[in-house]
Amino acid sequence: MMVDVTEPLVPRMQGFGTTIFAEMSALAVRTGSINLGQGFPDTDGPPGMLDAAVEAIRSGGNQYPPGPGLPELRRAVAEQRRARYGLEYDPDTEVYITVGATEGIAASVLALANPGDEVIVFEPYYDSYAATIALAGAVRRPVTLRPDGGRFTFDPDELRAAVGPRTRMILVNSPHNPAGTVFTRAELEAIADLCREHDLIALTDEVYEYLTFDDAEHIPLATLDGMRERTVAVSSAGKTFSVTGWKTGWVTAPAPYVRAVQTVKQFMTYAAGGPWQRAVAYALRNELDWVARLRDSLQAKRDRLVAGLEAAGFAAVRPQGTYFVQADIRPLGFTDGMELALALPEKVGVVAIPTQVFYDDAAAGSHFVRFAFCKKDEVIDEAVERLRRLG
Repeated sequence: MMVDVTEPLVPRMQGFGTTIFAEMSALAVRTGSINLGQGFPDTDGPPGMLDAAVEAIRSGGNQYPPGPGLPELRRAVAEQRRARYGLEYDPDTEVYITVGATEGIAASVLALANPGDEVIVFEPYYDSYAATIALAGAVRRPVTLRPDGGRFTFDPDELRAAVGPRTRMILVNSPHNPAGTVFTRAELEAIADLCREHDLIALTDEVYEYLTFDDAEHIPLATLDGMRERTVAVSSAGKTFSVTGWKTGWVTAPAPYVRAVQTVKQFMTYAAGGPWQRAVAYALRNELDWVARLRDSLQAKRDRLVAGLEAAGFAAVRPQGTYFVQADIRPLGFTDGMELALALPEKVGVVAIPTQVFYDDAAAGSHFVRFAFCKKDEVIDEAVERLRRLG
C-alpha cells in the first residue's frame, strides 16, 4: 500500500507551519538586518553562573540527570518560591524540571486538558500556546487584551463570558509576552474568582517574573486565596539569567499535578541538561543581585527604544515588563503589521514581529508590530536610526 506523503501533517496541526520567530530570524540573516524580532539577549548571563556550568561539564556531570531534575535545582527553586513569594513547595514532589518553560507548558496542557476541553488564553498569546492546545485536541478560547490607559488589559465580563461547561483551564501569562502587561492584583482576582467558582485549573507562565519595570509588581496567581491548590506555575532560567539557549525550566504545583506533568514529560525528553541545572541552582542562590541590575538595565533599554520609536513616528505602548514594546504603525500610514514586518528588512534593515500572528482575530492586532529591547544600546540606537527612514 502506498503512503500519501503530499500532506502528512495531522489535521489538528494544519496551519501552524514554521514559527514566526524562525521565519523572521531567517529573514534577518538573509538580509543582514538588525534583529529586534526574536527575544534573546545579545549578552551572556552572570560570569559565576557560566563558570558553574563549565565546572559541571568538566567534573563529569554530562550523563542523564534524574528525570524530575537534579535535587539541588529542585531545592533551589523551592527556596526561591518561598523567599520571594511565601509559597511552600516540597522539592521532592511539587517541583519538576523541564526543558525550558515551553516544554513545561506543553507537558502541562497535554497532561491536564482532555480532547474537547476548552482552554482560555489571553490574546495576543505566545505562539506555542495555540499549538500545544491543538496537540492536546483541546479547544482554544481567546480573551482579547486591548490598550487602555497606556497598557493592555482585559474586560472581566468578556473573561466571564468565555467560561463554559467545557472549560478546563485558564492559561495566564504575566508578565505578558507580547503585550508587556503585568496583571494587577484586581485582574488576578477576577481570574481567581472564575477558577474557584468553576473548579478550573490555572496554568501560569511566569518566565519574566523578575523583569518588571517602574512600580509594576509580579504577583503569582498561586498566592491568592484558594489558588495554590489549583495552580500549575511554570518559569525558567532563560529570561531571568539571560541564557535562553540553556532551556532549563520548572513546574511548581501540588503533587498530583506534578505527577501528571511527569507522566507526559518523561516521554518527551526524559531529562533536562545536567550541567545547566547545576549552574542554575547556583545562580538562584547567588546571582539575584545580578538579576536586579539586569532589570534596571532593561528598563533603561525599554525607555531608549520607546523614545526612539516615538521619534521615528510610531505610537509605542510602554511595557510594564518583559523584553518587548508594542508599536502602533498607523501614525506612519501603515495598517498591516505583517506586510510592514516583511518589508522592513528591505526598506530599512530592521526585523520586527507582526503582532497579528498572536491573535485568533488577526484584525485585532494588525496595526501593531513587536520590537525587542534586550539588545546592546548601540544596536537599539542603530535600529532606531534606520527606522527613522520610514518617515
